[in-house]
Amino acid sequence: MKKSEENWDLKIDPSVFKALKKFPEKDSEYVWKSMNILHINPYSGDTKKLKGENNWRKRIGAYRIFYEIQAKHKLVLVFHLERRGSNTY
Repeated sequence: MKKSEENWDLKIDPSVFKALKKFPEKDSEYVWKSMNILHINPYSGDTKKLKGENNWRKRIGAYRIFYEIQAKHKLVLVFHLERRGSNTY
């Protein structure tokens, strides 16, 4: 696991906020808190690097946060949020 000595900048796409509003309030609060932790260390928790570019996935229960890490600029770009259901797999 990579450690961060200082905070990263966190940018969230407007579509992520729109998706977050559709989740139950308790779940959206939990996902929101987990998303905000990304600015401390985007590599922590249940994360996985996706094939290809610099895209990562973080699992939070039934939810998935997809983001890009630009290590050179210490920037995390959250670009997608989705709920995974039993019919998704």
